[in-house]
Amino acid sequence: MTMRRAIGLMSGTSLDGIDVALIESDGESVRVLRKGNDEVAALGPTGYREYAQAERALLSRALRDAEAVAARTDRPGCLPEAEAFLTDAHAEAVEAFLSDNTLTPADIAVIGFHGQTVLHRPREKLTVQIGDGGALARRLGIPVVADLRAEDVARGGQGAPLVPVFHRALAQAAGYAGPLAVLNIGGVANVTLIDSKGDLLAFDTGPGNAPINDWMKEREGVAYDAGGARAAGGQIDEALVAWLLRHPYFERTPPKSLDRHWFSHKLAGHLSTADGAATLTAFAARAIRKSLDHVSSGEQPMRWIVAGGGTRNLTLMAMLGDLLGDRLVNADTLGWSADYLEAQAFAYLALRSLEGLPITYPSTTGVSAPAPGGVLHHP
Repeated sequence: MTMRRAIGLMSGTSLDGIDVALIESDGESVRVLRKGNDEVAALGPTGYREYAQAERALLSRALRDAEAVAARTDRPGCLPEAEAFLTDAHAEAVEAFLSDNTLTPADIAVIGFHGQTVLHRPREKLTVQIGDGGALARRLGIPVVADLRAEDVARGGQGAPLVPVFHRALAQAAGYAGPLAVLNIGGVANVTLIDSKGDLLAFDTGPGNAPINDWMKEREGVAYDAGGARAAGGQIDEALVAWLLRHPYFERTPPKSLDRHWFSHKLAGHLSTADGAATLTAFAARAIRKSLDHVSSGEQPMRWIVAGGGTRNLTLMAMLGDLLGDRLVNADTLGWSADYLEAQAFAYLALRSLEGLPITYPSTTGVSAPAPGGVLHHP
């Protein structure tokens, strides 16, 4: 198969903005530039469009209104307005990215468009990502693959996480032998475990940034705990963390996935701002550590590569360092991209979708058999 350029777009549950990334791949291997025997340079250029405060507020309302959704096509409340905005914002992000990198639509084979998850209930075979893939393709003049989770959920899978197959391709390109863990800390945290044979096990470990962000918005009117500074000045409510970790989710055999709202920041409502931030941060870190309960002793990861917005929370990273030791590595230090790994993954998944290759597996989402995914929209 031929190496082609693809753009991936990601708007995560943290509601901070749109990540844009370009990669070259044939849907199986990934083209990388080596910086050394054990490092990989950036796969391609990246870009970012931050959401303004009013735009975040619209998406937050969409999350609340989506609780009334009973079918994937339902758009109650402000969801039509949010979907139109989201589609336009993604188009603007791609247009700016192409201009900044002296690229034309003809240079890009496909765009992987994740959209914005507003509802995720895989047990009800229901997952909803708003964003109009057809409208995006027509505006940009580039084929778009959207609805990447829907097929997996329809086949009985969790619909998440979707990125493990990309994590494996990236690890293979870097020459890393397992066992290896690739951890992404977004609104929800998820891990890909790659064993010594290259087999995958993936699941959501528990909450990531979302409860911390919601806590800071409610208490101080800011989008997140910058650098983990608030958490650093607080005391952890150990009894509350221990109680939260007894939730049945953590004992459930993976693969498994979470909705953003499963663990609310209001669980810490009786605490001070600093103590609540510290407690919610510790909960996220210890849930990640607890994920190792599902790994056999002979396949414990030798290295944890961490990506996602959570890498900027220095308190969270310090807590993880205490729990995981020197096995913990920020993706940026390897030449990977802590901020854009998911956007890169959706570019890769779009190319796999074009080739009819599976994007999810029984060991990553619980789907009954390896499954393709994505809906192709032509300009």
